[in-house]
Amino acid sequence: MVSAHNVVRCTIYRGDQDTEEILSTDLVPGDVMVIPANGMMMPCDAALIGGTCIVNESMLTGESVPVTKTQLPLPPCGGGPDGALPEPLYDPEEHRRHTLFCGTQVIQTRYYSGERVRAVVIRTGFCTVKGQLVRSILYPKPSDFRLYRDAIRFLLGLVCVAAGGMAYSIYISASMGESVGRILVEALDIITITVPPALPAAMTAGIVYAQHRLRQKGIFCTSPQRINTSGQINLVCFDKTGTLTEDGLDLWGVQRVQDSRFGPPEQEVATEGQSHSPFLVAMASCHSLTRIEGQLTGDPLDIKMFEATGWVLEEPSPDETSNHDLIMPTVVRPAKPSPLETPPCQEQDPDIRELMGRYEVGVLAQFPFSSGLQRMSVVTRVLGERRLRAYLKGAPETVVRLCRPDTVPADFWEVLDGYTRQGLRVIALAHRQLEPKFTWHRLQTISREVIECEMEFLGLLMLQNKLKPQTVPVLAELHRANIRTVMVTGDSMLTAVSVARECGLIPPHSQVIITEAQPPREGQPATVSWSYSQDSPRAQRQESRVSVGPQQPHALPSYHFAMSGRTFAIILEHFSELLPKLLLCGTVYARMAPDQKTQLVEELQKVDYYVAMCGDGANDCGALKRAHTGISLSELEASVASPFTSRTPDISCVPHLIREGRAALVTSFCVFKFMALYSIIQYLCVLLLYSILSNMGDSQYLFIDIAIIMSLAFTMSLSPAWKELVAQRPPSSLLSPSLLLSVIGQILLALSFQTATFLLAHTYSCESAQNETHPSDWLAGNLSTMTANGSGVLMSEEDEDESHNIQNLQNTSLFFVSGCQYLTVALVFNRGPPFRQPLYNNYLFVLCILSSYCFLIVILLYPVPALQDFFELVCIPMEWRLTLLGLIIVNLILSFTLESIIIDCKEIWQRHCTGQKLHTETHADTHCPQMEVDGMSLQRSPHGSCCHRSHPPRARYQRLAQELLLDPSWPPHPSTKIKPPSCPENSIVQGQAPQTTPL
Repeated sequence: MVSAHNVVRCTIYRGDQDTEEILSTDLVPGDVMVIPANGMMMPCDAALIGGTCIVNESMLTGESVPVTKTQLPLPPCGGGPDGALPEPLYDPEEHRRHTLFCGTQVIQTRYYSGERVRAVVIRTGFCTVKGQLVRSILYPKPSDFRLYRDAIRFLLGLVCVAAGGMAYSIYISASMGESVGRILVEALDIITITVPPALPAAMTAGIVYAQHRLRQKGIFCTSPQRINTSGQINLVCFDKTGTLTEDGLDLWGVQRVQDSRFGPPEQEVATEGQSHSPFLVAMASCHSLTRIEGQLTGDPLDIKMFEATGWVLEEPSPDETSNHDLIMPTVVRPAKPSPLETPPCQEQDPDIRELMGRYEVGVLAQFPFSSGLQRMSVVTRVLGERRLRAYLKGAPETVVRLCRPDTVPADFWEVLDGYTRQGLRVIALAHRQLEPKFTWHRLQTISREVIECEMEFLGLLMLQNKLKPQTVPVLAELHRANIRTVMVTGDSMLTAVSVARECGLIPPHSQVIITEAQPPREGQPATVSWSYSQDSPRAQRQESRVSVGPQQPHALPSYHFAMSGRTFAIILEHFSELLPKLLLCGTVYARMAPDQKTQLVEELQKVDYYVAMCGDGANDCGALKRAHTGISLSELEASVASPFTSRTPDISCVPHLIREGRAALVTSFCVFKFMALYSIIQYLCVLLLYSILSNMGDSQYLFIDIAIIMSLAFTMSLSPAWKELVAQRPPSSLLSPSLLLSVIGQILLALSFQTATFLLAHTYSCESAQNETHPSDWLAGNLSTMTANGSGVLMSEEDEDESHNIQNLQNTSLFFVSGCQYLTVALVFNRGPPFRQPLYNNYLFVLCILSSYCFLIVILLYPVPALQDFFELVCIPMEWRLTLLGLIIVNLILSFTLESIIIDCKEIWQRHCTGQKLHTETHADTHCPQMEVDGMSLQRSPHGSCCHRSHPPRARYQRLAQELLLDPSWPPHPSTKIKPPSCPENSIVQGQAPQTTPL
């Protein structure tokens, strides 16, 4: 299926020079294929072994920035068993810059000396990265929801209740001499009464209404069952690009360094007198941009930086590169050269003189950006000069430790702190004039560490990644509702953390701990490195490499973990016991591949989070499908896999969906409780009547089932969601103590009033029948057609042969009392805020309740003969009518009182168990993200956890939060402060963790 999705004709090698065209479905690993010059959609995963490609990987990463793929490097000389260096093994993740992935678009190719661009097939079909993504969409792991599990258990409980009622019915009927047929019919009636057949339809109605309300808000749903699940969401994962932020970056300003001092901030870069300054040349040359069909493409940061210079980038044409063995360099130059600043030229040839009069900079070598090193550099040569120059850009503290100390301003950290606290992306620039020993030929084999040291600091460059207008208020609303928010992006760590600070995912004064992991190498075990961010007070800037194990106690301010996809994969494989702790405190996940996003969602679900995923790219499809609630902001690939698709391209749909999900979930509970009580109330009523060989009439059943139950069940679901997203979450289980107590309490109340009504009616009818010397009017009117059976129950003469009486005082009394009990429990269970709007806003439901109440009360107090005959009721005296009315009113009051007490106790218990602080004096900045949500303090308590030890939280993530609360070794913290070395070689030799970037 994956191969057939984009069937193309491919050219493959058969031998050294012979080629053959085949269909992409016939490719097998090991085939060497030719990448055409005009590009192609890759039908497989392939390793590039010749030439260069520019590829659009937005399908996998979600980033629309084309990336440059180069051929695999040649193995080192002397490799092998006897050589000094072993030949490296190919790894798709480690060699991503040399791998073309299935589903990505090759936009442009470049080759040299007439050689074709070649790639060897390594994976096809479902084994490719795209295949794994499609497989996760087609065959996701099932998402379990407790409501549906508990509903089955509850129904099984009703079946058990029905079995007991059947046994009672059989015993009573048999003891009174009923026929076998009558006994079987009455026993089977108990099952249909106890297990309501209309329950699925009634619960589906609430979901249908919620789906309709979502459609009115521009949110479309392909899996209605997920609406209820959305009501339990307590963690939301957001993609960054296109979801939280607009596409691209904006240049905020620059601040140059002169004589080891910062100059004033500048908005314009290419000012007069600075057109050829090292700072400007660094901005114009230190990047990885390229031209595709005349358009400048590459990282948005690089594009904004280059465009601010006003320079021009020129690349060799395919004809030029194909005719040369050596790579033609990329050239950058000012768009309008200044004659006053051109270098002097003594050549007499006019063409040479004109050429030498232009200020041009050729990029001879490039050391690409590395997220681990957090920097990139280029080696350039100015036209007419012999010596080479190196330019470096990257994370400010990384660049600073590679510069000579005498070139760094004394107030560097203070200035940097000021910019990072504004949420700006800060980039530092540096340069160095290389010694004459560095030549072009030597650059091809030299390591970057030799070039990237002893630099001269040039200044800072500030950029701003604009957020969408709705991002900050929506995230603030989710935080107020105690819903955790996490960023999962394919973008770089620096940009991700910067945006997280700006939008409020990470509070301004919180510490960011960047986690980095290294896989096992050369017999050494896997390691985890902790790098503390540099954007808090400088006294806290420390770093260390720690092993997974007990650490020295240390108290830290609020902290948020950030990690890359590579680190996440290593920790998932080698540090499974550490992963839940990191998930509890992790806020930023950068450079995440599509399958890693899906794995992250699964791991969060394993610690009992209800996870929502919001994204807009094809790389989010797996996570959107796997999450409890997936929300796509795009109508393209992501909408195919996502249960929800929003027409509004911002995250404002997330709180709308959660509010509607909560309303639908509460409605489902209300409907379920109402239908369960309806069954039990009718069950009790029928059993009481069976005890006197009586039953309810067909017209009574019809009125109750159609006029009361169906109208109420389908109109109580019309209540819309509450206008605010509150911190309280609805229950997720039908078997929760509060719900069970509510149902059991209402059942006992209904049983008490029905039994009291039955016994009082039985006593009243027996006394009236025995007092035949002075019968009352109602008894005199009924004695003409009724006689008393052996149980003292009045029976009509025509029904006496069947021993089945309907028209009697007990039946009539229970009809009115039970009918009002249905209305009472519907009113009691149908509560409004904080999840649904008040009851009076549901006009149809209120109309059904009032009309049903009025109808029952009217025919109770003012009987109509035609209606009495239709419902098979008997005429009862006024004093008994008033007695029944009093029972109905008292039942209504007690039901509301009982439900209010249960709800108040539930809220008090929740505040006591989950919201209780450890101390009267709390510290808001001493917690991890989950503790902040739960309202727990990180300050250690000598008395234990924040809740009763005998009642630990049910959710695993809450239990982990309590364990971390009392763990003196968490978060991991360095025991010593290490000074940054002047050259990165020292840190590599000593095995020190890389420092992080202030963001």
